[in-house]
Amino acid sequence: MSRTLHLALHPYGVGGPGQHGLWKDPRVAKNASIDINYYIRLAQAAEHALFDALFIVDSQFINSTYPAHYLNRLEPLTLLSAVATHTKHLGLVGTASSTYNSPFNLARRFASLDHISGGRAGWNVVTSFDTGTARNFGLDEHLDYSTRYGRALEFVQVARGLWDSYEDDAFPADVERGVFLDPAKLHGLDHAGEHFKIAGPLNLSRSPQGQPVIFQAGVSEEGRDLAAQVAEGIFAPGGTLESARDYYADVKKRTAAYGRDPEHVKILIHGGPVVAATDEAARRREREIFEEDDDFGRNLALLGRSFGAYDFSVHDLDAPFPDVAHLAEKGGRTGATQLIARAKSEGLTLRQVAESINQFRQSPFVGDPRTVADTIQQWFEARALDGFNLAFRTEEELNYFVDSVVPLLQKRGLFRTEYTSDTLRGNLGLPIPANRHSRERQLVND
Repeated sequence: MSRTLHLALHPYGVGGPGQHGLWKDPRVAKNASIDINYYIRLAQAAEHALFDALFIVDSQFINSTYPAHYLNRLEPLTLLSAVATHTKHLGLVGTASSTYNSPFNLARRFASLDHISGGRAGWNVVTSFDTGTARNFGLDEHLDYSTRYGRALEFVQVARGLWDSYEDDAFPADVERGVFLDPAKLHGLDHAGEHFKIAGPLNLSRSPQGQPVIFQAGVSEEGRDLAAQVAEGIFAPGGTLESARDYYADVKKRTAAYGRDPEHVKILIHGGPVVAATDEAARRREREIFEEDDDFGRNLALLGRSFGAYDFSVHDLDAPFPDVAHLAEKGGRTGATQLIARAKSEGLTLRQVAESINQFRQSPFVGDPRTVADTIQQWFEARALDGFNLAFRTEEELNYFVDSVVPLLQKRGLFRTEYTSDTLRGNLGLPIPANRHSRERQLVND
């Protein structure tokens, strides 16, 4: 079976991590992150280009040092519900924490988005590494790493069980017989696990795609293992071609080990392509973007996020990197542990570590349209990815990519020339999951 490249769009708004100066750009409206018309325009442009999905990130804790987009932005499912009414094919993927939500409530919200959109909803499952989030939910402390991932696995399992509360033909709505619901095809969940006890059933039927598509983003051992068990789409960090290929092979192998078809897990790496008329102009623009966003104070705060929004400004910047290993367990453990190890091995000061997290790193996805298309093709054919989660600083840059790079990918047979489905699952090439109760009934009858 031939593979098809998949593309998602990740809006920056007024600027997320690594895009600290974006809000100053005169082409970017200062209220972009809370302007629904901004998201609708981007979604319609992505749909015009036949993208698979619009992806909305989220977090539930801030302080004044956070990136501009984080300080003032719309809640994902509310945003995506509005976008759903202005699009017909584009998938709608929202981020929601399994640590700071209730399975019944969140399953109902995503199922509602799935119905509103006609089967285009996706859930990006995150475990939250901002420790300050705990205090917004009545808790004194953030859950530790293993507990968060154990809870995430059970949360997804519960949500999927709730989404199967009704069999697909549960509502005959037969006026002559006076039968709206076949009660034999409504099922409670009666789940009692380590983290949740939920009776069910959910008061909402399955959508045209059966269930929302599950996405996940994780590079740690726990994150990769969770992805291998439950994810149908993965947002991966990228890096070098070699590291991306290693990640791709590892997750696909883990997926197979859990008895799942590796082709039913689509790995999309983050990409911020810079495309210009010539390679030289694109490389020059890439450097300009880095210089626009190189803000030491913001970089120091960004470093703190990996350690649970820790305030590193209380330390001497030119002293050795402080001993904060105990904070990594409840923050972004993988990245934090790597930073600590490098600081120790190289004898780095706090200032040097903060500066290093925003060093200029030349991206392979920079150049004229043909150069960028060539690189995308190389990575795709090398099985380093199934697609890209693309971010563009401005609407003009998105449109230029759509008009210049996408046609090249289409001519090479890498990307679709029309939508083949009205659902997110259909366009990703994912099967509709059979309702577990219908499957059990069929097994009994056979």
